[in-house]
Amino acid sequence: MLTNARFTAMLAVTDMARARSFYEEKLGLHAKKALPNGEVLFETGGATFALYPRATPPLTDHTSLTWDVPDIVSEVRALTQRGVRFEEYPQMSTHDGIAEFGGERAAWFKDPDGNILCIHQTVH
Repeated sequence: MLTNARFTAMLAVTDMARARSFYEEKLGLHAKKALPNGEVLFETGGATFALYPRATPPLTDHTSLTWDVPDIVSEVRALTQRGVRFEEYPQMSTHDGIAEFGGERAAWFKDPDGNILCIHQTVH
């Protein structure tokens, strides 16, 4: 049924201009389309996500989006240089913002509205 259907992940934001600035300038993404209802669509790696306006911030306590990257160390370095601040979680041991567990390396950061975003790399 839904196996071949395209999907769009949705992220709530309270200030669209501030959010677009973060996603475009800090993360280097480009908006694909702005819709009349205020949503802004981004396409990355063949997947789509949308920012949508909301009066109150989201109550996110989990990862909303994650990107699979080939070299997490380079990505963390590049994003840090662009002003992205990586999270430190007390339950995980990190080195330069990167946690390693179960054959994977991951680093988390938040957008201006507190949506939790992640980059990860599978370690062979």
